[in-house]
Order: sequence, then C-alpha cells, then structure tokens
Amino acid sequence: MPAEESGPDAAPSHGLLASLRNLAATAVGILQTRLELLATEVEEERLRLLQIALWAVIAVFLLALGILTLTLFVVILFWDTHRVLVTGLLAVLYLVLGAAIGLAARSKARAKSKLFSASLAELAKDREQLTLR
Repeated sequence: MPAEESGPDAAPSHGLLASLRNLAATAVGILQTRLELLATEVEEERLRLLQIALWAVIAVFLLALGILTLTLFVVILFWDTHRVLVTGLLAVLYLVLGAAIGLAARSKARAKSKLFSASLAELAKDREQLTLR
C-alpha cells in the first residue's frame, strides 16, 4: 500500500517540478533572446562607428588638402602686396575654426548614447508583463 500512497503524491510533485523546469526554460529562453538582441545592437553600433571613422578620416584628409591648396593660392595671390598679413589672417581663421569644431566635437561626445536602448526597452516590457501576472 505505501506504493499506492506515493503514486498520487508523486504525480503532483512531478507536475510541480515539470512546471518549474518549464518556467526556468522560458526564463532562460527570454534571457537568451535578450542577449542575442544585445549582441546584435553591439555589432551594429561597432559597424556604424567604424563606418563613421572611415568617412571622417577621408573627409579630414580631403579638407586638409583643400585648405592647404586654398591657403597657398591666397598667399601667392597677395605675394607682392600683403603676403604677411594674408598669412596671419588665414592662420587666425584656421585657429578659430579649429577651436569651434573642437568645442562642437566635445559637446557631441558628452551627449548620451542610444546604445542598448532597444534592449533596455524590451527588458522593461518583460518586467512589466511579469509583474502584472
């Protein structure tokens, strides 16, 4: 008879263990999905930053070449009359522009990044759904 008593008790405990396993499997599945989303966002951000860096290097090189050529043109244009004045004015202009662009870059660097915003939003939704139950 003890086997008959353990039979009905075993079924509910087995059902409870199965439910707990299913709950754990679901939680792990949710976590895996969120981590995959996070990894995708990191990869997208890395590629975006790499592309921005490449375009920035090309732009800086071409702008420097253009500015150098333009400076040389202006100095040669005023060579006989005001070459020292023109050279000084161009130097001041470049310093002011460099400082302004440096300040703008510092401002952009201080701005908050949107990295992981989709992952955080999904985790917040998950938390809301779990707390409502």
